[in-house]
Amino acid sequence: MGRSDEELVEACQAGESSAFDLLVTRWEDKIRGASYRLLGSEEEARDAAQEAFLKAYSALPGFKREARFSSWLYQIAVNLCRDRLRRRKGRTLVSLDALEEAGPVIAGRGPVAHDLVEQLDLRRAVRRAIGALPEEQREVLILKEYQGLTFLEIAQALDLPVSTVKTRLYRGLGQLRLRLEDEGIRNARPVPVPAR
Repeated sequence: MGRSDEELVEACQAGESSAFDLLVTRWEDKIRGASYRLLGSEEEARDAAQEAFLKAYSALPGFKREARFSSWLYQIAVNLCRDRLRRRKGRTLVSLDALEEAGPVIAGRGPVAHDLVEQLDLRRAVRRAIGALPEEQREVLILKEYQGLTFLEIAQALDLPVSTVKTRLYRGLGQLRLRLEDEGIRNARPVPVPAR
């Protein structure tokens, strides 16, 4: 079995730069996936994830291991996504990912195409509903439901008490359910959206 995150961090702090490459390999897809769900753009998510790893590498000598490496890395990525969203305010951004998803579905025929269209419609409705949530609820919901982090990991990543994380999640889920019901979708659960 490979070394733990903590062992790799320790090795990197001791000068073994290849240890950080292993951390990047281990966490790259998850960080990029979370960034994609927060930003809605594959290109921006790739850039944000890359920037998160660069910041983490630069700050690693000062990492005190008070939190898990993964929580610390998520915190860096979420903060970078927040910055990007603030800079984006007022500009409309069309995601090419959404356009690419629509292409093959429209070209299909028969019952399979109908099922795919329904799934695509549900995914879009969920994305719109999640995107309409307040930022603090959206972040917690994405980290919990799509990234699978525990309440403690989310609390560490966002530098919040666990009780606040739980409150934001439950309020966000409630608002999400109401928004989906307004669109005629009942008993909906978050639909897995490919991280790409």
